[in-house]
Amino acid sequence: MNAAALRLGLAVAYPLLAHWATHDGGGHAAAIALADLVLLVLAGPLLERRPWAWTLALPLAASLVWLAGTPYAQLLLLAPPMLFVALVAWLFGRSLWPPREALITRIVAAMERCTPQALAPELYRYSRRLTAAWAGLLVALALANGVLAVIAVPGGVLARLGHVPAVSISQEQWSLFANLFNYGIVGGFFIGEYVLRRRLFPHRPYRNLFDFLRQMAGLGPRFWRELFE
Repeated sequence: MNAAALRLGLAVAYPLLAHWATHDGGGHAAAIALADLVLLVLAGPLLERRPWAWTLALPLAASLVWLAGTPYAQLLLLAPPMLFVALVAWLFGRSLWPPREALITRIVAAMERCTPQALAPELYRYSRRLTAAWAGLLVALALANGVLAVIAVPGGVLARLGHVPAVSISQEQWSLFANLFNYGIVGGFFIGEYVLRRRLFPHRPYRNLFDFLRQMAGLGPRFWRELFE
């Protein structure tokens, strides 16, 4: 099985599993969602039969079996929406620091088949500002996910520590925002920016949104791996 396809399936499944686990409220459902995350991270090395990956996967699997019978599995589900979004925000923000080139600048240059320095000055500036905008949006989402995880009742951080938050939301509301609405916000920003870009830069090397996505995918696994290194 292709590692990229497996990762894509696991990535799509995780928010649905996490939302189901929140509604279920039990450790077993939460452990299944966490197992999806473990496989998402280790999918490539496991398929390549790397000894270190299997050595790591076995104790993690045993830990999840133990966690399934405890309240800690549900507590651990609070962290991924904040941590993963914060990680991606950091990757976007880090790319703006010299001597690196901004992530989106590098993507645009690859699609234009040139170096970042060869881009038109206005397109170069726009791609850097867009990278900063993505970093800002993701930081805001990570902070929102963290705050909501703290005040959620009954499974949030404060509630589990025995404190009653002055302002609270239900566990289901937290899960809807962190596990589902986040993707809607990101998707809406992506589409809105695409519409704006078509107006600002009408002569692009793709015909429409689907052609744009096809060309992005066509940059290949190696490009995407190197982009985030």
